[in-house]
Amino acid sequence: MEDSGDDHGAIMEKFILLPPPSSDQQQQQLPLHGLTFAIKDIFDVAGRVTGFGTPDWARTHAPAAATAPAVLAALAAGATGVGKTVMDEMAYSINGENPHYGTPANPCAPGRVPGSSSSGSAVAVAVAVSLADFALGTDTGGSVRVPTAYCGIFGLRPSLFSFFTLCILPNIINKY
Repeated sequence: MEDSGDDHGAIMEKFILLPPPSSDQQQQQLPLHGLTFAIKDIFDVAGRVTGFGTPDWARTHAPAAATAPAVLAALAAGATGVGKTVMDEMAYSINGENPHYGTPANPCAPGRVPGSSSSGSAVAVAVAVSLADFALGTDTGGSVRVPTAYCGIFGLRPSLFSFFTLCILPNIINKY
């Protein structure tokens, strides 16, 4: 496991995505006002390349033209995005390891894997310095449930099709 300092190897690209502008009074009434969130590198953010956990994918794909609805929903609710998190290469492992960007360090069990492809998202929330108040991940085979269990935090896996999946790689699910 790699520990690149305060972020425990969870964040692969730091940036700030601010909520849409509104009056101070309106912002304070938003349900996620003042909270921060991290974004798994499977969600599109307009103007940024979604790397899908692999440099080959990132190198051969253009920046996203649109932002994923899940990200937009968090922003519209008042949260601030703080960056993209490390994920298993192509979301294809139960361990949470990435040979290209490093494996996020499990803050609850040092020396053990953080678990599954949303590992960076879970670690970003679980670290003591709290890189983010919450994080977006995906889960088809345990990719939210496993790392949240391994890292000692709560994770939620919505039912299939209960959430709009456009602008999330791979786009296979959007063909149903």
